[in-house]
Amino acid sequence: MPLLRIRTEIDDRPGRLALLTAALAARGANILGLSVQVDTRGVVDEFIVAAPPGGPGPEGLRAALEEAGGTRTAVVPARPHELVDEPTRALALVARLRAEPHALPEVLAELLRADEAGWATAPAAGDEEPDVLVVAAGQRRAVRLRRGGLPFTATEAARADALVRAALPHPSPPPGSRTVTLRDGTRVLVRPVARGDADAVRAMHERCSLDSRRMRYFSAKPYLSRRSFELFCDPAHGLTLVAEGPDGSVLALAHLIHVLDPGVAELAFLVEDAWQGRGLGRALAGLLLGLGRERGLVELRATALGENVRMRRLLASLGGRARRTGEPGVVEVRMRLDGRSAAPGAVGPDPGGALAG
Repeated sequence: MPLLRIRTEIDDRPGRLALLTAALAARGANILGLSVQVDTRGVVDEFIVAAPPGGPGPEGLRAALEEAGGTRTAVVPARPHELVDEPTRALALVARLRAEPHALPEVLAELLRADEAGWATAPAAGDEEPDVLVVAAGQRRAVRLRRGGLPFTATEAARADALVRAALPHPSPPPGSRTVTLRDGTRVLVRPVARGDADAVRAMHERCSLDSRRMRYFSAKPYLSRRSFELFCDPAHGLTLVAEGPDGSVLALAHLIHVLDPGVAELAFLVEDAWQGRGLGRALAGLLLGLGRERGLVELRATALGENVRMRRLLASLGGRARRTGEPGVVEVRMRLDGRSAAPGAVGPDPGGALAG
């Protein structure tokens, strides 16, 4: 029976994957492999199937998946050697790359099953095409990959970046705290939250206006509950940063919160009113994007009130793409971490302001 690699995109809702597998089973296709990947528009499901002799064929399977709710479906031939354990395959490629660093283009091509791979010095015209991926390999070098028929997903871009960082020399890890300079020259210390910050964090919330707290929490809660603060201190929940002013007071909170989707985290901020509009929100956002890449995340998401123009414009300037949610007056902004620009439909440019939520 011929082997086929099938990739289709579905809405991130319960039961969607079951519809796809049922559609394949109804056509006699035997699923031998399945992976779930994240992309900006939704979830991408990839199957390796054995198609039945005399069955519907690639076009028939594509039509069946589209009828079951899949979109942008692609069906290409697969080979038996692709039916291997993916973590084992990736670790073997890391070992090869450590022994042969010059073979990076070939190793990345094998990791992502690309048709073409070669060294590049900078992004070139056409690199924003879905079948082209440019992977940074140090300050001035990159690898340009092309794969016809199967556009690269954000998950694949993160896998390629993680392989490069695992196998090639990398700068020393960033310190636990760092200093950022705001537009007016003020230096602010940013560090992970500590349990001893509870009183300072509560005081910061009390100094914030009702509107700032509402933009962050969608309600004007006067302060952060003890339980919520304990969650922010728990590494299993995610990462929370605090910004300290010159006098040692807490000026802002910034979060990367774990969610159920693989490779995804939620981003959120609260900046004290007196420190908004000075570049602190932008500095915190930049730090969180960098930390997300270091942690191997594929995408960051932020949920905001539609009226929170500062939040939406800031995230749009960082490549965010807004989409509606099922809740009236609430939007979700998604940011890929593979360096690609936002897809069409992103919210407008940022005027340079900080944000409250």
